[in-house]
Parts: sequence; C-alpha cells; structure tokens
Amino acid sequence: MRTLDLSPLFRSSVGFDRMSRLLDAALQFDEPAYPPYDIEKRGQDTYRITMAVAGFNEDDLEVTETEGTLIVRGRGRPEEQEAQSAYLYRGIAGRAFERRFQLADFVHVTGARLENGLLHIDLVREVPEALKPRSVHIETGTAPQQIEQQAA
Repeated sequence: MRTLDLSPLFRSSVGFDRMSRLLDAALQFDEPAYPPYDIEKRGQDTYRITMAVAGFNEDDLEVTETEGTLIVRGRGRPEEQEAQSAYLYRGIAGRAFERRFQLADFVHVTGARLENGLLHIDLVREVPEALKPRSVHIETGTAPQQIEQQAA
C-alpha cells in the first residue's frame, strides 16, 4: 500500500493546505530523472541547484519562480534541425523538459547562470525582520508600593 490518508492530521488544523500538497507531491514516485540535478547548501541561508543541461543554450531555458515553486523549463531541439543529421549513437538528450522544485517560505531565487553545460540557480532565505526572533528586556524591581489612604 503506497497511499497514506493524512486527513486525520488536518481535521483540527487550519491553513496547512500547502503542507498537504507538499506531502502528496513527495509521495509521487513517477518523477522523471531528466535532467539530473544537485541541490547544495552553500551557507546558513544560501542554496544552489545545479542542473546538467548539455546541448541547451540560454535561449532554450526558462527559469520561473511563482507562489513558492521554482519551475525550470527547457525547449527541445527543432525537428528540422535533427532531420539534417544522421546519428550513429545519440547519448546527449535534447528533449524538452520541465522540472519543479517546491521552495520553503521566504526562499527566493537570486540568480541563474549557464556555464559549461550546467545551469546554476542560486537561492537565498530572507526572513522578514518582523518575523525574526527578538529578545525582550526583563525588568527587575521591587514589589509595587501600597498607597496610604488619608483619613477624611
């Protein structure tokens, strides 16, 4: 049995719809293996996704960030260009692809660079100042003083 019923977890919670979708997506086993990629943590709040996109140039690739999802698309080679060549062996794939990455809250793309057949996508987590933990000063003092009443 490969399906999990997570509905009991969400009966008493509000606003966790995104987590449900993330868990459903994580349990999908039919994710394509093309193109291969690495995800590396480069610092406390910086990450890099590196994709092997041999045969693609910057005009064939599209990187889009929308609603917590990073989408990388590659357009395949035109068929008329492929018809001009007679391949004896074809090991470099040039087919179209779309790869999606779910981004955590406050993670944003800062740049993308194509270098030697590798697409590097840099990401950073930028937590807003209002959501960062802050320390609260604890005052010490004496107990409140009793106010004396004067007889009238």
